[in-house]
Amino acid sequence: MTQKITSLVLLCSVVALVSPGVCSGQQAPVSKGHVFIPESSVPQPGDAGVKAHTHLRLFVPPSGMSFGSAVQPSELPPFPGYFFETPASLGCIYHLVQHSVPGCNPNVTTENPNVGKGAGAIALIDAFDDPTAAFDLANYSAQFGLPPANLTVVFAQGTRPKMDPTGGWEVEESLDLQISHAMAPNAQIFLVEAADNSFTNLFEAVTIGASLVATAGGGEVSMSWGGGEFSPALGNSTISETSFDHFLTFPGVVFFASSGDSPGTEYPSASPYVVSAGGTTLSRNAYTGSFLLENTWQDAGSGPSQVERRPAFQNAVASIVGDSRGTPDLSFDANPTTGLWVLDTNTVPGPGWYIVGGTSVSSPALAGIINAAGAFRNSSQAENTELYGRSSGDTFNNIGYGTCGLNAGTFAQSGYDLCTGLGTVNTLRDK
Repeated sequence: MTQKITSLVLLCSVVALVSPGVCSGQQAPVSKGHVFIPESSVPQPGDAGVKAHTHLRLFVPPSGMSFGSAVQPSELPPFPGYFFETPASLGCIYHLVQHSVPGCNPNVTTENPNVGKGAGAIALIDAFDDPTAAFDLANYSAQFGLPPANLTVVFAQGTRPKMDPTGGWEVEESLDLQISHAMAPNAQIFLVEAADNSFTNLFEAVTIGASLVATAGGGEVSMSWGGGEFSPALGNSTISETSFDHFLTFPGVVFFASSGDSPGTEYPSASPYVVSAGGTTLSRNAYTGSFLLENTWQDAGSGPSQVERRPAFQNAVASIVGDSRGTPDLSFDANPTTGLWVLDTNTVPGPGWYIVGGTSVSSPALAGIINAAGAFRNSSQAENTELYGRSSGDTFNNIGYGTCGLNAGTFAQSGYDLCTGLGTVNTLRDK
């Protein structure tokens, strides 16, 4: 069940009731749960071309009101027994570590994805201020055995932004920082905070972030936000999204944008000047926690753009995308019911460990993986050209199961499709 709420609800657990043997990764499955959509992720009338929303969804089990915010460093989940993802379990599934554990159970897998060559920089572009962002990142790193992050916080409009009264953007910032650092622990990270979620201020922050990344030697900019496509031809705006595309070209920088959490396309994901980051589902055995397979996430944004034309790097898949820019390009686990642990102790939503999903996960995670691969290409189009030129199983996990899109009318298939793009990453090779 999905509910829209006006304030974030913390995840829940009654640890005292956990059955014996839970630390080994064996437990009865959670019988029910709710997926909550924070207010920051709900588009409002009149937002098209004016304001962006986050792409967050939270999974809340029924067993209590809060996991709590205590950090228990162990390189394992802060609360044992649940099969939600950790840096190590994701590294295991996507073959980003040297030694994979059979089944990649989050409760026994401890090797983090820290074998990449990347250094460079990643800029995370967000709205509003998260006053506990650095504190939470440090404690997240301690929990999962990650090295301390090299983090710089920048206020795009010159002064510290106000906080988001709903708390959604603060959780977004915690997610962005933690998953990008987990995937690229050697990267320099810039958190660039815009004054609010207007496209005007966010794209000013994008320019600042791109400049910082380029100066640091190249890298990635991640945007886990967006809005419905817009143009005068669509009748929902006096300007076209193409007028913002120039913000997404900066020498030495690759831009990532999440594809959204509902069927159809969004901007800036639909821009030909970004790597569009879609979403998948990681299926696990409900009793053992063993990874079974990866399939589509039906709510992930995807499809042919209503505004942008097909870029050259998609010419080989023209029979699928037609004359339009097709999204996504790459995907990553984004289903909130197969989500990952995120720590946020900001006092607006309340302190605690969340299970977070949505394609807000995909953009910073993929930015981190591409950073760790260490190629540092000169543009998003150069990166996409390389990705589309590499279709072997050694490069991508092909997602061949599931549906997506309006009326669930699009099917996953071998090779490129409009549900998950090229698929998900398999090792750091050719990235």
